[in-house]
Amino acid sequence: MTPEQPTGSAAEADPAPAESLIDVQGLTVDFPTGEETVRAVDDLSFRLTAGQALGIVGESGSGKSTVAAALLGLHRGTGARLTGTVRVGGIDVGTASVRELHRLRGGTAAMVFQDPLSSLDPYMAIGDQIAEVHRTHAPHVSRRSARERAVAVLDRVGIPDAARRSRSRPHEFSGGMRQRALIAMALACDPRVLVADEPTTALDVTVQAQILDLLHDLRTETGMGLVLVSHDLGVVAGSVEDMLVMRGGRAVERGPVGTVLSAPQRPYTRELLAAVPRVETRRVPVASTAVPSSASGGDVLLEAVEVRREFGRRKDRTVAVDGVSLTVAQGETLGVVGESGSGKTTLGRMLVRLLEPSGGSVRYGGRELTGIHSDLQMVFQDPVSSLNPRRSIGESVADPLRAAGTLTDAEITRRARELLERVGLDPRWYHRYPHEFSGGQRQRVGIARALAPGPKLVVCDEPVSALDVTTQAQVLDLLAELQRDLGLALVLIAHDLAVVRHASDRVVVMRQGTVVEEGPADTVYDAPQNPYTKALLAAVPVLDPAEAALRRAARRSADSGVLRAAAR
Repeated sequence: MTPEQPTGSAAEADPAPAESLIDVQGLTVDFPTGEETVRAVDDLSFRLTAGQALGIVGESGSGKSTVAAALLGLHRGTGARLTGTVRVGGIDVGTASVRELHRLRGGTAAMVFQDPLSSLDPYMAIGDQIAEVHRTHAPHVSRRSARERAVAVLDRVGIPDAARRSRSRPHEFSGGMRQRALIAMALACDPRVLVADEPTTALDVTVQAQILDLLHDLRTETGMGLVLVSHDLGVVAGSVEDMLVMRGGRAVERGPVGTVLSAPQRPYTRELLAAVPRVETRRVPVASTAVPSSASGGDVLLEAVEVRREFGRRKDRTVAVDGVSLTVAQGETLGVVGESGSGKTTLGRMLVRLLEPSGGSVRYGGRELTGIHSDLQMVFQDPVSSLNPRRSIGESVADPLRAAGTLTDAEITRRARELLERVGLDPRWYHRYPHEFSGGQRQRVGIARALAPGPKLVVCDEPVSALDVTTQAQVLDLLAELQRDLGLALVLIAHDLAVVRHASDRVVVMRQGTVVEEGPADTVYDAPQNPYTKALLAAVPVLDPAEAALRRAARRSADSGVLRAAAR
């Protein structure tokens, strides 16, 4: 297929800006892999001027992160082959000396990586890591001054009690705080441009809104440029002025973000927009709209009664779930939403008995559930860590069948291949390993494994949180199809409120281990009663840049009101 030509791209005789922080011309990146060569980026050109924000969007494998790494010369010294030119702050990244690259990284440009936990040293205090970066680029600075600088930038990115928390290690920070710490590290040397690669992936909507507001404020205060790489079009819509859409390593469309989102010119851009789940709409429910009652007992498949889960002992005890009661009917989808730390995952694990409740009870089919039951299965958030890398995907799917002990080896293999095909994977891939698949394909393997015992209910814990919008839509459609064909009940745990509305019949909203609101999806989303539910919905990214700006202003106003009340 002939690649689509970009609209509004630098290839169309862009007028030379007054000052180009980034100037990319004809960038091509090839990765040799054995006898083949994979072209990750193909003849890409764009510019970024001082103070401008550019969003780069596309599916997994479109080349977004490869471009981000090329801007800081991170492909140098690897097997990657680059052609074309990349100039950042006037420095040609391809021909720059090691010393010039050293000055560029952190000084002129800085990068915020997708996973802060893997980017931070687990053995060093956060403040020491930031101070080390500062002294690396300013060796004349004393240790004390570097330490003071670390505290100052942590305070700048909104870390409370920055002087004390600077002595904390990464595992003592929440996901949102770790991302703020990584941004603080990037700001240590006052870079002129910040490259942020998926900085809000897997964060809940309120923390995501805080990080995006922080990036907006930093741009306003410092005038720095921003390159925001994301698969989430809602994140990009409210954060940048210009937008570049990539597919297969090529630019297919570029222009002002409002224009691209409201009047896309290319079919691929329209496909991306059509795949975005909207918080204001939902699919036709699979189950009956009647809300089941544990008292009636008729259609209720699973019931949790005042379940509670504690971790730790005595003074260090944490109550993760505190007296939650809910029901799941046959064939329905129950959505569970809330911020990180609200108890969603702990609740899901108790429902399938991977965790024992500290109190209360879980009943399946009207009987007390006292152990793991083959009718109750779970799809985990991270298919990479939940699949054995040393076993083929076919063997992973076959394991539950083998554990049942009722089938021959030939029957197990045949059934595992049928399950792979059922979830949209080629059964000939039976002997391939997890690292040979994309994120969406690995999630399909996890779903196939959960289906192997023939369950009645499947708990899906953040099954699409790190997937791009088209893959996300495919996985959600797959779950809906399986539910319809097999009569499954689903418990969908997610921090993405749009995903939950798209897929759920009923919704439970959790906060700090308790249920604050529940009911039919339409009722909870269209007429929320609890202030916390309203706050969650207000933080959901929108595809209209003007609406995103209004929501940011409203959050500013609300924050100011809280501060004034605290001062009184």
